[in-house]
Amino acid sequence: MAKILLVDDEDSFRKMLSLMLTRLGHEVEDVPNGTTAWAKFEARPADLVIMDLIMPEKEGLETIRQFRRNGAETKILAISGGGRVDARNLLSVAQQFGADRALAKPFTTEELIEVLKQLLPA
Repeated sequence: MAKILLVDDEDSFRKMLSLMLTRLGHEVEDVPNGTTAWAKFEARPADLVIMDLIMPEKEGLETIRQFRRNGAETKILAISGGGRVDARNLLSVAQQFGADRALAKPFTTEELIEVLKQLLPA
């Protein structure tokens, strides 16, 4: 299947999503913030990056811009629960910054599978 880089600061969510993606047959590497995401991607490019938007150190929007500025053509799925701001607004901005798709937390396994079908080659 696909190589996926998962970027999310919430340990329990990251582990749960990593397990779900692995069970779907994907190879998953995960990192807790945007600061380490680019270095991990440069060392081992992924077919898809799943990027949380609200994280300490370096937020997802800034990291998405970095990926695109550096010429990464990989697909990017932005995810967010919103926190202090409306997730829909953040997710819309993420797409303007270069994310290919956006998904609001919490999302179902079925919703994730549908987005993966749209973003990853068969």
